[in-house]
Amino acid sequence: MNSPESSLGAFLVSQGLASPQEPARWHSLAGGVSSDIWRVELPGRSLCIKRALAKLKVSADWHAPVSRNAYEWAWLQFAACHAPDSVPRPLAHDPEAGLFAMSFLAPEEHPVWKEQLMAGDVSTSTARAVGHVLGELHAASAGKAELAAAFDTTDNFRALRIEPYFVATAHRHPALSARLMELAERTAGLHIALVHGDVSPKNILVGPRGPVLLDAECAWYGDPAFDLAFCLNHLMLKCLVRPDRCAALLAAFTALTDAYFEQASWEPRGDLEERAARLLPALLLARIDGKSPVEYVSDEARREVVREFARPLVLRPVNRLSLIAREWTFAVLR
Repeated sequence: MNSPESSLGAFLVSQGLASPQEPARWHSLAGGVSSDIWRVELPGRSLCIKRALAKLKVSADWHAPVSRNAYEWAWLQFAACHAPDSVPRPLAHDPEAGLFAMSFLAPEEHPVWKEQLMAGDVSTSTARAVGHVLGELHAASAGKAELAAAFDTTDNFRALRIEPYFVATAHRHPALSARLMELAERTAGLHIALVHGDVSPKNILVGPRGPVLLDAECAWYGDPAFDLAFCLNHLMLKCLVRPDRCAALLAAFTALTDAYFEQASWEPRGDLEERAARLLPALLLARIDGKSPVEYVSDEARREVVREFARPLVLRPVNRLSLIAREWTFAVLR
């Protein structure tokens, strides 16, 4: 069996996913910056192998614990129990090697949501389904002591989200530093539900049975408002490259928000929405001036639109997501 490394082929055999004699074709998959991912073609079937990297594939010096691979595996197992159509099927895991295998979902039947959005194909029904499954998973995990213990991953979350997003952005914007650091510590200190940590359209497939969530490397028992704000942030940013679809993108923003809060029964909406509304402008700014800027907002004029919009909201937060969406329309289209 030919594989990029002998240990990868040995993993398939040791886990009973393939026999030593079976021909296997390995294809490196494009994707995020934090893992190596392969599609493995075996006779009559395909599967996906994922391995976490110690140094992420970004220009900034960004390291993260490879133990996150085990937490992503655990998140997959949790989600497969509560929303089996919304995640790939977990197949096998080697915690020492930092590897796991899951079902491969063919792109012909599972297009990436980001690619649809960037092409101007904006579906409110897809957005509504994303909000529904996200709220469903948060509701299934809220207030569960056993999950809080199993996903006590604040150190990972600090390395993957707090430091590269909030702390790095605070360094770029000294006038906002106190507010951003306060927000970072408030977020890191909340332990309410199981958070995916990377609910981005690039990590969501639009499948025949609804959205499929990928890449839960940042899984953490923390503040569910982070997931909501993280995803809404991407819908807003795409207005900059598709201003012709801004109204549709913000309709998707509203549909996702409404569907999410229909499931969010574990705490008062006002409390949860206030936290999401505080996080959202900080995340907007982080995807411009943090360690992981979005690649599609590259010209300085558009980046300055984000800065001018986000800075006042970091300093003087609002408590309603709809207020942010409404003002964003004026900022993008003026």
